[in-house]
Amino acid sequence: MSPFELLSLFFIASKVEDDKEPKYDISVYRRGDLLEVPRTLFTHFGIYLGDNKVAHLIPDILPVISSNKAAIKRMVTNNRLILGVIAKVASVRVDSVKDFAYGAEILVNHTDKLCGRRPFSGDEVARRAEKLLGTISYSLLWYNCEHYVMYCRFGIAVSFQTYQFCKKVRRIVCSKKTAFVSALLGVCVMLYLGSVSAYTTLPTVFISFTIWMAS
Repeated sequence: MSPFELLSLFFIASKVEDDKEPKYDISVYRRGDLLEVPRTLFTHFGIYLGDNKVAHLIPDILPVISSNKAAIKRMVTNNRLILGVIAKVASVRVDSVKDFAYGAEILVNHTDKLCGRRPFSGDEVARRAEKLLGTISYSLLWYNCEHYVMYCRFGIAVSFQTYQFCKKVRRIVCSKKTAFVSALLGVCVMLYLGSVSAYTTLPTVFISFTIWMAS
């Protein structure tokens, strides 16, 4: 058995079944509902299509390392998902509510409270979701599962998760402490190299000054 086949088996069998996995009453979901569940380090989103089917954009490494269509159609485990994020390999696929939720509780249309726009009708939301099925370009920050569902339901590809993440990064990077540390590291590098010239001084001053002004 090749290394790729061994990896495929690992990713297929990597979910541990939990006897306490919640039961999902699909009768409470309506076609076009926006579903969200906590998954690993972030929240995952999908659009309910009806008949126990959810369309969602999800990264998946398995199509890169295996041509087994039956295996690829199975539920995407966290290992497959995380490596798919790194490889930037994703698709919009349809799974059951249970497989989509991956054992987590489901929130319904929670983003309606955050978005200033009125959602499309349920049928229009589902139609837009189905139209995008298949392989799609993926970016953790610029086009992820939340961008996809927001486009389907509201017509705008935005991500509140991405916004909050970038806000936190900006707060860390553009802080007075970071400006001080960058200046200190620059001085240490110049002392280590034993030379003070325009090639070392200017970047140190410019980077520290830019961070300081942005803080």
